[in-house]
Amino acid sequence: FLYILETFGDINLTLGMLNIEDNISKEDIYSHLTSIIQNSDILDDAIVQRLIYYASKDMRDNNILRETRMLAGEVLVSLAAHDFNSVMYEVQSNFRILELPDEFIVLALAELATSYVSQSIPFMMMTLLTMQTMLRLAEDEGMKAVFCTALEKFSKAIYKYVNHWRDFPYPRLDANRLSDKIFMLFRYIMEKWAPITSPMQTLAIVKAHGPTVSLLLHREDLCDYALDQVPWLLNQYKDKEIDFHVTQSLKQILTAVVLYDTALPKGLRKTIFINLLHQVCRVPEPPVKENEIEASSCFLILAHSNPADLMEFFDEQMRNNNETTRMGILNLLRSAINAEEPKLRDHITSIERTAKVVMGDLNIKVRNSTLLLIQTMCEKCFIEAREGWPLIDYIFSQFAMSNKNLEKPMKPNSQEIEKGEKSVREISLEVLKTLDPLVIGMPQVLWPRILTFVVPAEYTGTLDYLFNIIRSLIMAEERKKNDAKESTALVISTGAVKLPSPQQLLARLLVISMLASLGKLCGAGAIGLLKILPEIIHPKLVDLWKTRFPELLQPLEGTREWNQLLKESLWKISDIAWTIQLSRDFKEQMGSYSDTSLEKKFLWKALGTTLASCQDINFVSSQIKEFLIAPNQLGDQRQGITSILGYCAESHLDTVLKVLKTFQDREKFFVNRCKGIFSGKKSLTKTDVMVIYGAVALHAPKGQLLTRLDQDIVSQVLFLYGQCSQVLGMSVMRKDMDLQMSFTRAITEIGIAVHDAEDQGFKFSYKEVLLGYMLDFIRDEPLDSLASPVRWKALIAIRYLSKLKPQLSLNDHLNILEENIRRLLPLPPVEKLKDEGETDKDKEHINFLYERSMDALGRLLRTMMWDNAKAEDCQEMFNLLRMWLVSQKDWERERAFQITAKVLTNDIEAPENFKIGSLLGLLAPHSCDTLPTIRQAAASSIIGLFCIKGTHPEVERLQSLKEGLRCDDVQIQIKISSKIAKIVSKLIPVEEILMFLEETLDGLESLNHTCIQACGTWMIAVLKEQGAENGDLLFDLILSMVYHHMPVLRQKEESFQFMLEAVSQIASFHMDAVVANLLQKPLPFDRDTKTLWKALAENIASSGKLLRALTDKLENELEDDLAGTEAISVACAMYEVVSTGTPITSLYPEVFTLLLKLVSCTLGQKMPTSSWSHRRRVMQQGERQQTADPCRLSTVTLKCVQTQAMKEGLARESDEGDNLWTLLSSPSAHHVGVCALARSMAVWQRGIILDIMEQLFSSLTSSSENYRITGTAFFSELVKEPVLWKHGNLREVLVLMDQSAWDSNATLRQMAIRGLGNTASGAPHKVKKHKQIILESIIRGLYHLARTEVVCESLKALKKILELLTDRDVSFYFKEIVLQTRTFFEDEQDDVRLTAIFLFENLASLTGRRWKIFFAEEIKKSMISFLLHLWDPNPKVGAACRDVLVICIPFLGLQELYGVLDHLLDGQDLPRARDFYRQFCVKLAKKNQEILWILHTHSFTFFSSSWETIRSAAVKLTDAVVLNLTNQYVQLLDKEQLTTRLQALRQDPCVSVQRAAEAALQTLLRRCKELSVLL
Repeated sequence: FLYILETFGDINLTLGMLNIEDNISKEDIYSHLTSIIQNSDILDDAIVQRLIYYASKDMRDNNILRETRMLAGEVLVSLAAHDFNSVMYEVQSNFRILELPDEFIVLALAELATSYVSQSIPFMMMTLLTMQTMLRLAEDEGMKAVFCTALEKFSKAIYKYVNHWRDFPYPRLDANRLSDKIFMLFRYIMEKWAPITSPMQTLAIVKAHGPTVSLLLHREDLCDYALDQVPWLLNQYKDKEIDFHVTQSLKQILTAVVLYDTALPKGLRKTIFINLLHQVCRVPEPPVKENEIEASSCFLILAHSNPADLMEFFDEQMRNNNETTRMGILNLLRSAINAEEPKLRDHITSIERTAKVVMGDLNIKVRNSTLLLIQTMCEKCFIEAREGWPLIDYIFSQFAMSNKNLEKPMKPNSQEIEKGEKSVREISLEVLKTLDPLVIGMPQVLWPRILTFVVPAEYTGTLDYLFNIIRSLIMAEERKKNDAKESTALVISTGAVKLPSPQQLLARLLVISMLASLGKLCGAGAIGLLKILPEIIHPKLVDLWKTRFPELLQPLEGTREWNQLLKESLWKISDIAWTIQLSRDFKEQMGSYSDTSLEKKFLWKALGTTLASCQDINFVSSQIKEFLIAPNQLGDQRQGITSILGYCAESHLDTVLKVLKTFQDREKFFVNRCKGIFSGKKSLTKTDVMVIYGAVALHAPKGQLLTRLDQDIVSQVLFLYGQCSQVLGMSVMRKDMDLQMSFTRAITEIGIAVHDAEDQGFKFSYKEVLLGYMLDFIRDEPLDSLASPVRWKALIAIRYLSKLKPQLSLNDHLNILEENIRRLLPLPPVEKLKDEGETDKDKEHINFLYERSMDALGRLLRTMMWDNAKAEDCQEMFNLLRMWLVSQKDWERERAFQITAKVLTNDIEAPENFKIGSLLGLLAPHSCDTLPTIRQAAASSIIGLFCIKGTHPEVERLQSLKEGLRCDDVQIQIKISSKIAKIVSKLIPVEEILMFLEETLDGLESLNHTCIQACGTWMIAVLKEQGAENGDLLFDLILSMVYHHMPVLRQKEESFQFMLEAVSQIASFHMDAVVANLLQKPLPFDRDTKTLWKALAENIASSGKLLRALTDKLENELEDDLAGTEAISVACAMYEVVSTGTPITSLYPEVFTLLLKLVSCTLGQKMPTSSWSHRRRVMQQGERQQTADPCRLSTVTLKCVQTQAMKEGLARESDEGDNLWTLLSSPSAHHVGVCALARSMAVWQRGIILDIMEQLFSSLTSSSENYRITGTAFFSELVKEPVLWKHGNLREVLVLMDQSAWDSNATLRQMAIRGLGNTASGAPHKVKKHKQIILESIIRGLYHLARTEVVCESLKALKKILELLTDRDVSFYFKEIVLQTRTFFEDEQDDVRLTAIFLFENLASLTGRRWKIFFAEEIKKSMISFLLHLWDPNPKVGAACRDVLVICIPFLGLQELYGVLDHLLDGQDLPRARDFYRQFCVKLAKKNQEILWILHTHSFTFFSSSWETIRSAAVKLTDAVVLNLTNQYVQLLDKEQLTTRLQALRQDPCVSVQRAAEAALQTLLRRCKELSVLL
């Protein structure tokens, strides 16, 4: 429905466009409308009416283009399918009586009559009547042509109605009335218009003529008139443009004649024949194809209606000897036969006779047409037995004639003739190919005369189809025999035909059978015939051939089996005369084939076999003599006579040798050669006779050969060779190549014969002599060319001679092989060798010789090698190829590998203990060589090696992979090679792995890039497959071997990487063995050893196992807390491993503690290094052997581990930076470094720290003092961490530290005390709990005056501990602590001074009531130190002194001094010492003169201080004190001592001290003056 709506919408739119005149192409609109109308089943009536209106109007509009009017007419006619009456009404309304209509109205009526016959017939009478009134009005030629067209269409419509009125849906109308009107119209046109017409009008009349006359013929009263008009039509055959339409109209008339059974007058009939034949056989212009086809159709109609007359006409015309006419008639006959006109079968004999008329015609086209006619006659069974055979004979004769003509030398510009003859030959074969011998009548025509074409050589090209025909006939007869008692199909007399004899048939069919091996159909056909013809050949052969033929048909190749069949058949027949005749027939066929053909070669063999089967010795002897005297009758005399005598010797050895010796003795070779030159007939030479002897030996019965070999054969060959090698009794240095080849051939065949005799006791006395001849031949060949086959043939001879007894020694074998290899492998590339050839044929010959020579060398090596029972000898012989397999020249490698593949493949039986490992390592890398031939040969050799060992890997898959090596993509080659390696590597015998790897390592050193890749791939694959199953000892050897190769391999980056990967692969299975082996290397490790460790570490699969193994090894070495060389080696190895980035998280606690232990145990040690190993080593420029420092090496490793730990978040950067490692390795600062190291531990990694603590706990009780120090120092830092006290076992650590605090080793005491002090941070509760023990241990450290480090550590520890305790907790130790602390205020060590001041400050808070007075007194004694050290060289000490003064002043009741001290605490620069002291003393003098006096009394000590600032401060303080002392105290001054001291300080090196002393002295003098005291 939607489609209908769319269609109506489309039409309405289009109709709307028809109203627009401008810029609209009505031609496109009407084309579109035509498509819509024709594709629409339903149209709205209103739309149809509108379309009729517009189409009619435009069709009649003279102002519109003619093309548009035509399209409008098409639309109008198309609309009749929807509303015929409306369309007819519209047209008829414009077709009025006595008015000349528009031409398109007439054409529309004509189209309606044609397209809608059934609807138009009722309107036809009215239309014709109206048209009749218009003809007289037509004057324009175009209008007349339109009326003729209308007459044509109307006649066709009425003709259809007349013949099919029953098919019309309304009652029968009176057709005669309609034909009357047509007659009247036609008569008017023929009388008025036809005589005077233009070509256009004539064409229109011709088109109307046929339909109109055809219609009139159904009326008897109008028939004569109609036929009288035919001559006019025939007379119009003038113009090629009209001829087709004339023929078309004539065809319509002839069709009507047949339909209405109208008799054509004889004269008219003859005229029609002639005119139609002229249309088919036009001369000189070829007929138009369409016209020719129509004319041929007319002849077919005539063949149906008048066959006899037509055949008579054809026969008459054929005798005119006109090429075109003959070809035309032959083609017409062929068409008529193809149409299978029944009436024509009554005239088969006439057709055969007509064909025979032209059989003598030599015209190529006529011959082709005749052959095609015969083909059609055979296909359609138009051949009779009496007349048919000449037609069949014609086919074969034409084939033979065309072949003969083509063999003749062609004249220039004879390409057309050659092409024609080839076409005759091809058509002849095509006729035979399509010939069905079993169609009706054909068997009687063919059998048995068809056999006459089997033997003659000229029919050889037809044998493919000839054999099929014969086989079909015979098999059909066999079937009939099975179905009926008697057959008559093939019992027809041959007449004058001479059939071939059984011997001729057998000889011919046997020879042709050989072609089956070449894939030729005629060969298979001959075999098929032989299979079904035994009864015809000889009745005795039926049973034999029935059993033998199925066996022979299996291979379909070779001649030995057919010779055997021939021999058995002749034995079965056992008829001497029959055999003699067969031999003569074989000899007669010699001239039918070329000397190089397979047929000729078989003929020689068959003739020899036939003579061997003949029991008539005299006949055989005479034949042999005849052939020796006149060998030219055999074609190639040498090949022919050699083959015949050889096969004849199989049964007549004595006869052959006797005749041959007689011929040799009597014949004068030189004279005969001269005669041959003059007569043109060649005779046998000594060289030929030499070859004959070889063939005789080869075919001789084995039981008779050996007894006659030396005397009657070999000696004769050597004698003949010696004679041929001399000219006038002088030896010729440069031998004739033919002589060499013939001699070599004879020797080869003799060697084969002796070997085949299989007599183990026979020793060939001439073996050594003949081998010498062959080697001389090879030595004489040039090394820069390959122009002769001497090398090839000599190699074959050597191979067979080498098999004979007596056996050659190994040296003889090696010498022979080496000589041959040296004479072949160094030849230039084959392309260069081929360049010596001048023609393409020469180049092909050189290539042929090259391939055969290489094949022969491979076979020789194969024979000599595998015939040997000793594996060592086989290896020695194979080693001859080694240098060539790795040659730098591609072509030499290619040859060596091709020979290797030949030696190692194809079912070899090698000695039982033959080793393949080394060979596999040598061959495998070349599976990725530069040339595809090398790659494939290497793969074949690899497969062969394993087959030799009796292990047959996946051969089919390997062969498939081998084919993939043709690809030039290196990556694909590597993948394929890797796949092969994976398949076969598991099959390598364990004991041969070492040899394989040694070979591959050598390959890594010397091979090219791609071979190195393959080499490495194979090595890794083998180690993967075999690594797990082999013991540590084997891999120790492998590692030693690898280490030996490393210095050289390092120079080749790719090879080196493969070697490293191999070591990693070994380690994945035998990590402990690899580790142990590498640890044996001397220290410090050389570059190669380091590289190996790194390579193992970089292997992700084994890096974890490697580190584990090293850790275990180091743990074992340090078990007694002593470090030997082995432990250092492990550390160095760890360094190389960890430095590659190997993850250490899982082993970090163990590794860290062990390395720390190693560092501790090696402190201060010096170990002698092992001497350098005696091995190949490539030293870098400037590289020297280093002296080993065990502690340094250990520290470097620990540093590397810590760096990796930081990367993994297991540790943090040390506060000492890189100085940490210097400290660690220094015996004096080791403990400092350990503490710094401990501080860098990542405490948040609780599990790791706890593991480390557990591992290190034993260090606290180690027998090694250094290790105890290390452990104590480490734990001294860890005890600061509360989290570790919570989860770790630090209580026992605390106990052990307390014990160590009393140790005699100062450093150990220091670290223990530090740990006790740091416990305050990590476990304050523990401090409080064990305060007495801890305080006693720490206070004891204050008495270790020899080591300030211990004192300082004790002071620091006390400071930390006291911060946690109350005055009651420390009351017992308070006085001792204060007194000991005061002793360190003036210590030279800044840290000691500072810590002591800090501690004193802390003690102030722990004074309590009990010790307050005591502490105040101690403050008074200490104040001088605090005041003077305000200007301490260390600013930190000065700051501490300020703080302690602030804390201690209240104890003295001197709070007034805070104001002065505020200047020290305001953050600004320190005031001048003089000013500060004067202000301080002023305040102090007012409050407590006693303290001022104490300051004075204690100041003298500081006048000799080592610090300038303290001396200066002391003088300035003295100045301030003297200035502020009361007169009472001034009088108490020891003025003399003070003056002396100040006078001395005036000479102080420091200017500041000098000035201060001068000022103080002046102050003293001034005070003394004030008191009137004389100095």
